[in-house]
Amino acid sequence: MSIEKYGRKEVKVISNTKETTTHGFIVSAMIHSLKTFDEAIILHENGVNDVVAEYKGRRYTAIFNGFVCSYYVDDIYGQLPDQHRCPQCGDYIP
Repeated sequence: MSIEKYGRKEVKVISNTKETTTHGFIVSAMIHSLKTFDEAIILHENGVNDVVAEYKGRRYTAIFNGFVCSYYVDDIYGQLPDQHRCPQCGDYIP
């Protein structure tokens, strides 16, 4: 995937089965299952504890840790059942 890092822009996501375009920004985030940093797309942010991130084509809940200035994506327990709704505020996420 060749995209400009860490900028708020329209992001083209290409998977094995389809190509979609979504709005968000790319960050280096801590991924729960890896226990290390990897790139994730932040799609929706309504406060530090109400964040929806996309990682490897799936959407998960995430938080922002202000002490270390990084996002934490919970890809083990935080997978969203409805991939287009924020679990906290109910906003539609395209």
